[in-house]
Amino acid sequence: MREYELMVILNPEVEERAVEPTLKKFLEVVTKENGTVDKLDIWGRRRLAYEIQKKSEGIYAVVNFTAEPQTAKELDRVLSLNEAVMRTKIIRPEEQKIHGK
Repeated sequence: MREYELMVILNPEVEERAVEPTLKKFLEVVTKENGTVDKLDIWGRRRLAYEIQKKSEGIYAVVNFTAEPQTAKELDRVLSLNEAVMRTKIIRPEEQKIHGK
């Protein structure tokens, strides 16, 4: 199992109260494959640096999860198929190295 961080930008037309249930539905891909969702942080509506799909705003969310590599790929595939999702990015955060002095 590996740790991942997912940044997702949802269409601003999605209702604010529907954001969390929508994301949790997508994250079932992770939990079904014995992964864990460690943190779900919804940033809310933000202005985009440039227009995406003719939209100048999006609803940002960051999710930290632990899963197998193929599960992360499947989650990315499922998210890309949904029309409410404008952009996604899954990364593996680098471990912080502690330097002793």
